[in-house]
Amino acid sequence: MENRQIIPNDNINRHELKCYKVLSIQSHVVSGYVGNKSATFPLQILGFEVDSINSVQLSNHTGYVGSVSFLGKVLEVVKDLKEENPDLMYVCDPVMGDNGKMYVPEDLLPVYRDQLTPLADIVTPNQFEAELLTGIKINTRSDAVQAMEVLHMRGIPTVVISSTELGSDKVLIALGSSNKNGKKIQIQLEIPQLPAVFTGTGDLFTALLLAWMTRTQHDLKVACEKTVNSLQDVLKTTYAHAKVTGDMINKYPGKTDTPIAGHQIRALYHSCVSKTYVNNLLNISF
Repeated sequence: MENRQIIPNDNINRHELKCYKVLSIQSHVVSGYVGNKSATFPLQILGFEVDSINSVQLSNHTGYVGSVSFLGKVLEVVKDLKEENPDLMYVCDPVMGDNGKMYVPEDLLPVYRDQLTPLADIVTPNQFEAELLTGIKINTRSDAVQAMEVLHMRGIPTVVISSTELGSDKVLIALGSSNKNGKKIQIQLEIPQLPAVFTGTGDLFTALLLAWMTRTQHDLKVACEKTVNSLQDVLKTTYAHAKVTGDMINKYPGKTDTPIAGHQIRALYHSCVSKTYVNNLLNISF
């Protein structure tokens, strides 16, 4: 067998050639693609080796860490790993609820707020979760900036509010803020809304953000742009596939419930076969 050695080309970013390892603690579903089943494949595409711990196993649709005792174990793991490797990056998606409603026990909130998120390098709450963590009602962009500043004061260098209702019926607004090494950066992204309701998008968003923050050496603007771009590509492909197959459920006024659980992975594989998605993620030419 011929022995081959890969010699980096001077035009290739050597940082891109590094191998990274991720410990992903999320839910698992038997049918569908949320939690670890939503996050693992995109991370692998982007060159990350993923070890998964399933916080819960459910039949389908969605899941979350639902007990204080398990969250306490996550806290122990994070502390131990950070003690072992001070350079480790911890990304916390404080999954507690959405649209003004909690879907986890209320006693999880103080654990996320007071113990877990202060250890994080990046947190990715949605608007409602940011409100829960900070006690600030977000009605304007300045409210969101204030909420992110509160989280910075707790020692969290990077905060990305993955979605807010500060846009319009057709546009979601995502906001990000980085306060690291005395340098402050704030960004805002407009995300076109599709006329459907998806599940698993938050898990995919956080996985992509972790990957791109790592690969861009913590360039918040570029990482968020690539994350949203990739996410939109997946959702558009998923939505188009659902329309063709007729797999739409009319549950919401003016929208259709398009389970990303049923289509996301097919969309990913389809796009990878056509090289569109991989090219989009890796930013390389085939």
